[in-house]
Amino acid sequence: MRSVSVIACSARNAFLALLMCFGLAAAIHAQTALPYQAAPPSADGIGKVYHGREIAQMMGFDGAAWLERTERQQEERADLLMAELALKPGMDVADVGAGTGYYSRRMALQVGPKGKVYAIEVQPQMLRVLETTAKRPGYSNIVPVLGADDNVKLPEASIDLAIMVDVYHELAFPHEVLASIVCALRPGGRVIFVEYRGEDFSVPIKSLHKMTEPQLRLEAADHALVWERTARTLPWQHVVVFRRP
Repeated sequence: MRSVSVIACSARNAFLALLMCFGLAAAIHAQTALPYQAAPPSADGIGKVYHGREIAQMMGFDGAAWLERTERQQEERADLLMAELALKPGMDVADVGAGTGYYSRRMALQVGPKGKVYAIEVQPQMLRVLETTAKRPGYSNIVPVLGADDNVKLPEASIDLAIMVDVYHELAFPHEVLASIVCALRPGGRVIFVEYRGEDFSVPIKSLHKMTEPQLRLEAADHALVWERTARTLPWQHVVVFRRP
């Protein structure tokens, strides 16, 4: 009976993903009750609760300098994260919530001129930074995309991988955004969450800006995604990898 339930759940999630691909948002809302709840906002939250966690406030453009801080490599070990991604020349990837392009630039060098990095941002100021970067030598394969709060605005089956680095916990519409990412993935494509470890109290980040692995897996279970692995090689973050069947 358990295997039948799993198959039924997977079929339902695939059906919801298909509906999103065709832009039928209303149909999705009719098929599933999104567990958004209102609550008194905390100091770092927006007063909107999803699967039991309050969504964190988004970092604005005034925090852009923090994304390019000199100590970021030491704190996050971008070199180790890039190794975990296992990118290959010619891949098409999405950097969702790209910010100033800290990781977009690194991915652009790895996928090469035959690949693309869709650098997705909802803040116009960040997008202008990305547009300037895309004009620099070696980064012409970066494609800045103005996303929406509830949609990454990518064509169906257009990417091999999507990554969100310290972004997912700030999404005002996490269910809808992740559904749009799943729609944009090619079969077998990966979506990778990089979040400060909520299980680790020694990580010096505010609690709403961290996420536990069980919480990420709980929220990803609403979609046509299969957990593949979790890498714990980074100093402060975990890398949770899902694949579209």
